[in-house]
Order: sequence, then structure tokens, then C-alpha cells
Amino acid sequence: MPIPSLIARGLLLDMDGTLVNSDAVVERIWRRWAAAKGVDPDEVLKIAHGRQGHATMAAVLPDRPTEINHAENRELLAEETTDVDGVVPIAGADAFMAAIENLPHALVTSADTGLADARMGAAAVRMPRVRITAESVSASKPDPEGFLKGAAELGFDPADCVAFEDSGAGIAAALAAGTQVVGVGPRAGAYGPTAHVQDLTQVRVTPLPDGAGLRLDFTGERS
Repeated sequence: MPIPSLIARGLLLDMDGTLVNSDAVVERIWRRWAAAKGVDPDEVLKIAHGRQGHATMAAVLPDRPTEINHAENRELLAEETTDVDGVVPIAGADAFMAAIENLPHALVTSADTGLADARMGAAAVRMPRVRITAESVSASKPDPEGFLKGAAELGFDPADCVAFEDSGAGIAAALAAGTQVVGVGPRAGAYGPTAHVQDLTQVRVTPLPDGAGLRLDFTGERS
């Protein structure tokens, strides 16, 4: 069954797994962390995608003091920012970003500014002018704060935006903010996005007349 088109005023774009494939780095960093803590790395990776690192740590080690999680997260961010081996664009990212260059869009990522710059630069994907990063919010995805701030920065109600996300935490955050959600990649379909594509080659963007917004059309079948 074909995927129905979506209409939006603005787009809210996650980074990791949505524009940039950083899974190789994420796996390396979090498997090392899990091994050092004596916890199952596969269980850690089930929840690490889409969240700020300290939120993952809190979920895995709920009795540990918050200040320790934040301190270790700063260490992991420093590692991740310098480790870009294997960071590549999601298929179709370049054409997608070119198609929306003059349309309202914002990056909404759990990465901090340094990590976002490093990964977008390593993948050679254009960085949006409007960015909501870890420094912009008080709560990590799945809290909707980032998407609410992204919509506000674009000047739109969240209901008039479409978010692009790959992870359970990110999709939950976008839905809680009141946006429609395009799930991108193999993880996304299990979390109830409005539409699901394998990558950005399956998305076509068409500006609507008189600046009234944009239409998203999808190839492939509804999952």
C-alpha cells in the first residue's frame, strides 16, 4: 500500500541515523562503556540511540548519582567528537538537504554543538542554519522539549511540522510534541511513525505555491 503524502510548514530533522549514519562510532563508544561497567552492551545499545548520553546512563544505572553520569557523558562526548571513523551520510541525504535548502527546517539533535559539527562535517552533509542541540534543552529525548523549541524557532505550531527521526526515543519525543513523524531506517518502523522510509532516497519534497508550505511524497510501500 503506498505511503500517503504529508503536508507541512516546516521540517524538524534529527541527525544520527536520520541524516548521518554514525552507528559504527556509537557501537564502539557504548560497547566500551558497557564493558567497563559490567553491563550487557546489547541492552545498552537498545536504548542509547537518540538520547543524550547521561540519559542512557541513568536508564542503565538508575541508582548512580546524576553528577557522575554528566561527568562521564562529557568524557564520552569528547571521544565521540574526535572519533568520526565510519561516519557517512544516510543515502539520499545530500539531495534531500539540497531540496529543502530554501524551505523552513531545523536540526533537532541530542548531540552537543561540537559533536553535531564533527559528524555533519565528516559526512559532508549541509548543516541547517537553525539548530537545537543538547545545549538548547533541559531534558533529553524522549522529552519533546527539543522539537517544541525547533518548531518555535521556525515560527510554527508543532502540528504544522513534520519531524524526521530514526530512534524510539526520538519518535516518541516528536509525537509527544504534536508533530507528524517520518521514521527513517530499519529501527524506526517499530515505533509508530506517521510514515516510514528506508532512507532519504524515498522522500521527494515539493514546495507548495505562494510559500504555503511543502508536500512530502514517498516511494515504497507502507510498512
